Amino acid sequence: MKHILRLGFVGCGDIARWMAVFARLNRGIHLVACHDAVVERADTFARRFRIPRSYRSYSEMLDQEAMDAVYLAVPHHLHYSMAADAIRVGLSVLVEKPLARTLAEGREIVQLAQKQDVSIGVNFQYRYDAGCYALAHSVQQGELGQIYYARCNVPWHRDEAYFHSSWRARLDQAGGGTLITQGSHALDAVLWALGRRPVAASGHVAQRRFQLVEIEDLAQGTVELEDGALVQFSSSMAASPEQAIRIEVYGSRGTAIYSDRPLPHVRFRGVRVQRARSPHWGVHALQRSLEGFRAWVMEGVPYLIPAREALPVLAVVEAVYRSARSGHSEPVESWTTSESTSM
Repeated sequence: MKHILRLGFVGCGDIARWMAVFARLNRGIHLVACHDAVVERADTFARRFRIPRSYRSYSEMLDQEAMDAVYLAVPHHLHYSMAADAIRVGLSVLVEKPLARTLAEGREIVQLAQKQDVSIGVNFQYRYDAGCYALAHSVQQGELGQIYYARCNVPWHRDEAYFHSSWRARLDQAGGGTLITQGSHALDAVLWALGRRPVAASGHVAQRRFQLVEIEDLAQGTVELEDGALVQFSSSMAASPEQAIRIEVYGSRGTAIYSDRPLPHVRFRGVRVQRARSPHWGVHALQRSLEGFRAWVMEGVPYLIPAREALPVLAVVEAVYRSARSGHSEPVESWTTSESTSM
């Protein structure tokens, strides 16, 4: 029988609704409470998903509710403070990506979690995507041979309604635009698959569609890894129409090509590969990620995205933004701490 995770939801927007659906389908998760800055939204969320209590304040929820963990689906600038508050009272945390707005904030969260001995996971759910997982496993097992380079493309579309949540348009609150918000999914998956330390990055960002915001809607560039392999990336919220995410990995023995449409899948060329399966069952990557987090917190089963493993992509994103400002390649800052492990 599954060990029951008592989970509180913080933030009751779009992604939280999807996660609540999958939580309700999981017999190992009991939704015990929720909170949102908009009181009416929290109350509606609680009724819809049969959550016993909705709280007017986050601190009240932490003080009064018996929970094992909280799930944070809040604006980026709240990730650090809300995660830290939960950690200090001994709760585990599953936070939507990015872990934080900056690498410095991310490192502090990792250090605090290690000091308090609690589990902090980041919902980079593409690691639990069936196609991405099979691609990563083939690379990690050496089935493609020596990796020469990889490419990832996130040609997504957003319209003006996307910025009705005004924090998304503000650099100080979002931490950036399409690269940290959308492109980080594919970059994280590629860095995880290749397993090599990124050492330098160069890139450009632009505002091609949305001119009255402080963040970019297009980012492109290259990341150099410690073994000389290159990762090219493109991320957009201005593509029309929106198209599939695509990840390509080119090795000495063969090539892997991933796409998330019409359903997530990976094709291998030049090599026959035993396709690995994600470690948890589910119809969607979000469902598998949520079950992975539950199993980690309650049973000690390793989760694919502990917070320390979400630091490399933050370091790369920061290097790309610095490169866009300086006009030349920038070193990727070290993300390791005295207590955290290297990639």
